[in-house]
Amino acid sequence: MLGQRIVTAVLLLALLLPALFADAVWPFALLTLVLVGAGGWEWGRLNGLPFGTALLLGAAVASGGLAAYAAGWVETAPPMLWWLAMLLWVLGGAWVLGRGVARWPALPPPLRWVLGAALLWLGWLALAQAKAVGVNFLLSVFVLVWMADIAAYFGGRAFGRRKLAPAISPGKSWEGVWSGMLGVLLLAVAWIAFDRAQAPSVPSLYSHLNARLGAIGLVLALLFLAALSVVGDLFESLVKRSAGAKDSSRLLPGHGGVLDRIDALLPVFPLALALCSL
Repeated sequence: MLGQRIVTAVLLLALLLPALFADAVWPFALLTLVLVGAGGWEWGRLNGLPFGTALLLGAAVASGGLAAYAAGWVETAPPMLWWLAMLLWVLGGAWVLGRGVARWPALPPPLRWVLGAALLWLGWLALAQAKAVGVNFLLSVFVLVWMADIAAYFGGRAFGRRKLAPAISPGKSWEGVWSGMLGVLLLAVAWIAFDRAQAPSVPSLYSHLNARLGAIGLVLALLFLAALSVVGDLFESLVKRSAGAKDSSRLLPGHGGVLDRIDALLPVFPLALALCSL
């Protein structure tokens, strides 16, 4: 298993890093669109679609991405899309998680398919636009999600007592959530210091929010983003438990599926852009 994880990670990095640091946006946009399209297929399978029809759902997500790219939305997407994403994730996420695992299949299947496709499309568009803004900005959002997850893992192992959502993800604790948020705040302090020392051509998310919202606004915005990364993770876990699946697929040997790797990213990227538009 460990060998598979390492090989898969190396192959993904070999594809991702050149696209990430390319001057043009399209290599990164195309590569991530392929992955998100695969995530659309996984979503369809988790929500009762047969193999072929789930492929069509994934193709629809990818086609929507190509249409957005052709319309120039990768460079300048309408800000209202990010606020729509915020509405879906905050209100919809709270509603779905509050209903629990058993009530997810009770939602009409077409609604579940369209909801997943919309969230994947919005997540990809925000990811591509973050690349268009600049690598420093893009990486700062990526690392926010990774820091929230890593700090939550170690904080939960060390201090975890109160379960966050035992019916959805038994391993998560409230102490882990607070640890993840603290990790994100410390990351922001370090990255802002880096921006001030190195003066990159494009500021990070943290410097951007600090300049627009001030220190208190920055803290509140980062706590909000860290919390929504947890919501994205829990939402995918709920759907997998409803389907009786451990992983979203086996597309990434040793790592599970695409959705398993991007679940926390899907809400954070659109919401980061929404906050930056304030």
